[in-house]
Amino acid sequence: MLGSPLLLSFAVATLATLLSLAVGVLVASLLFYIGQVGSLSQRPARARLVELLDALLSLPLVLPPTVLGYYLLTLLGRHSPLGRAFEVVTGSPLAFTPTAAVLAAMVSALPAIARSTRAALCEVDPLYFRAAASLGASAGRALWTVGLPLCRRQIAAATMLAFARALGDFGVTLMVAGDIPGYTQTASLAVYDAVQAGREHDALSLIVPLSLTALCLLYGVGRLQDVERKR
Repeated sequence: MLGSPLLLSFAVATLATLLSLAVGVLVASLLFYIGQVGSLSQRPARARLVELLDALLSLPLVLPPTVLGYYLLTLLGRHSPLGRAFEVVTGSPLAFTPTAAVLAAMVSALPAIARSTRAALCEVDPLYFRAAASLGASAGRALWTVGLPLCRRQIAAATMLAFARALGDFGVTLMVAGDIPGYTQTASLAVYDAVQAGREHDALSLIVPLSLTALCLLYGVGRLQDVERKR
């Protein structure tokens, strides 16, 4: 069943989004925590560090997909430490596999969740954190039990956008996972191949569900943002 480019795309996007959600929320929380804890005299230095880390995290948003794909391929290739370790453990290479497609989609989706989560945390009224601290909660516990629950709608909206981005990834997936029909060929790659071969019907059979999915996701994001504005 996953030989279908559309089904493979949804499977890859789902796994990539779940990984991005876990990593993105964790990274955003750490960046927010680093920027908030410490004495006032340390805040400017910490702020500069956080902004540098945030810039590194945002690189996938501005780098050409081929450049990002090259970096990822270098990291995951058979001659890299990570690629060799993966091959020793599993007996198969990491690059040009469905797993590589998931990692490629994750890299594309991660910034949307991490940046949105951090921005939402920065908008939470500090009074909530001070109230939690007055009840004995540590800064970390207040962040996870008070701050993140207050940001749930923003995180949900960011997750939907991340899924849409992962579903439509093309350049990074092509570089890292290749375009192997029935194995790593996602819907975006299949659309490109179909158009190149003049098979417009095959292209449309993928374009329509992808477009409808994107439209539904954007509608859902808009609804969440409207609810948040009315609070």
